[in-house]
Amino acid sequence: MLLVEDEALIAMSIEELCKEHGAEDVVTVTSFNALNPDILESGRISTAILDIKISDNWTNEFAQLLQSRQIPFIFATGYAANHQVFETFNGVTVVEKPYKDSDLIQALAQAIGSSCQNGTRSD
Repeated sequence: MLLVEDEALIAMSIEELCKEHGAEDVVTVTSFNALNPDILESGRISTAILDIKISDNWTNEFAQLLQSRQIPFIFATGYAANHQVFETFNGVTVVEKPYKDSDLIQALAQAIGSSCQNGTRSD
């Protein structure tokens, strides 16, 4: 799983939460410069939690890459779900900060479940 979050304490908390709920491996990216499409080439990324803006840069192009590769993901962000940046991500859940751990896990589980039901993921 991929976690894109530039606030270190939040990233550590989400990483631990995901491991508690069965994630074997969490690849955490904390800066925009480290958010390279090559990270998807390893085959280790089957799902993602993405902040829409890290290091003062928008991550929407990377989110479009995730969509094109049919990798289920959610946004966990301080931006409101009705922000215009999310208009092109119809069907992608936006979990607004501050959120409950259970809300984040539920949104991620739904994203994974939806992609499996649609036949887009085999893992």
